[in-house]
Amino acid sequence: MGRYAVLVTGPAGSGKSTLCTSLLTHAQTTGRNLHLFNLDPAAENFEFKPTVDIRDLIGLEDVMEEMQLGPNGGLVYCFEYLLENLDWLDEQLGAFEDDYLIIDCPGQIELYTHTPLMTRLLTTLQQTYQFRLCSLYLVESNFIDDVNKFFAGTLSAMSSMINLDCSHINVMSKMDLVKRGETAQRTKGGKNKRELDRYLDPDPLLLMEEANASSNPKFHALNEAIVQLIDDFSMVSFMPLDATDEDSVGSLLSHIDHAMQYGEDEEPKEPKDMDMGDFEDA
Repeated sequence: MGRYAVLVTGPAGSGKSTLCTSLLTHAQTTGRNLHLFNLDPAAENFEFKPTVDIRDLIGLEDVMEEMQLGPNGGLVYCFEYLLENLDWLDEQLGAFEDDYLIIDCPGQIELYTHTPLMTRLLTTLQQTYQFRLCSLYLVESNFIDDVNKFFAGTLSAMSSMINLDCSHINVMSKMDLVKRGETAQRTKGGKNKRELDRYLDPDPLLLMEEANASSNPKFHALNEAIVQLIDDFSMVSFMPLDATDEDSVGSLLSHIDHAMQYGEDEEPKEPKDMDMGDFEDA
């Protein structure tokens, strides 16, 4: 069939590890074979043991202690070290044929938006190891509480899309929190369906009116410039995700399969219950 890998990216606290667990749980219940690849050298706890774990090569805590670096500098060092030791990656990935990796990435978005390190890793996965890739960028649902915050999340998602340059799905995570807000008679954070749709498939020009109404007039020109940038690219929409809902997780996995053309190069198989002699006698 081929080799497939899904990068689960996004800011810290956006629900990346929870989504990885939900995808693996869903795969177990449906009989699919998915593997967890931990790409976060600072990660500690997992519900599923990673099949591939960067911490077997290098850990952030050791780097910070030995190199006298902070968390961000240490993380950059870890990724540079990984790219300088691709023989380890080759050993880890060599056994995976016709497999599907779920890659749990760090929460420092600078890796996806400010440096070429993640892009270089993706290029290696595609060209050297022949993986088909899809990246997910998670933005948690509290970003729709405030239109200005939503613009910030949208711009970071767009930056990741452009920098990673592979099949990409933006995900609005933790939608169960929005449902709770609606149930509680639209407490802070509660949105009805019409309001929610404005954010999942946004019309930036309409959202600009709301942004201008709640911001100082001296920022209106900046709001207009941001909206124009988003509108010109016409790339940003969000798929809602409730990681506690199996149907929601299954729907996202179907979109990932479609984005990577999962299984489309599989050789046709002869049905097991078909007797070819029936055709010869006809």
